[in-house]
Amino acid sequence: MDRVTKAVELFGQGYMCSQAVFAAFSEDYGVTEKQALQIGACFGSGMNKGEVCGACTGALMALGMRYGQFDLSDVESRAAQKAKAVRFLEEFKKREGSYICRDILGCDLSTEEGRSYAINKGLFKKICPKMVKTAAEITAQMLGGDEQQK
Repeated sequence: MDRVTKAVELFGQGYMCSQAVFAAFSEDYGVTEKQALQIGACFGSGMNKGEVCGACTGALMALGMRYGQFDLSDVESRAAQKAKAVRFLEEFKKREGSYICRDILGCDLSTEEGRSYAINKGLFKKICPKMVKTAAEITAQMLGGDEQQK
């Protein structure tokens, strides 16, 4: 199963957007699906505050697994990870108009009223699967292109 399909399926099963995207890529980098689901659990719904879309944070976690700096003396990897994050967010915004959850959904999930509105209007089922798909597609492109160059 390809990573994009896996992310969309995980989201459809009820996992948070952040969990679904990160888990779809995690095993390629030595993180089990279970671990990825646990790590990504608190990032959905824009970290439950309507901030950066959880699908984007899940994607950034996956990109961090590939490009993240771990050796403090490796300043090139720090620059590379920053460039990858910026590139991802710019591409997501270009495709979807924003990477901020409350802008995408048109409501503020940090309030009870906003969350009720999103649930009552079915926004998590109408809008969020597309955000998961877009985030996974961009991530797959960014990781896949780099993997082919190895």
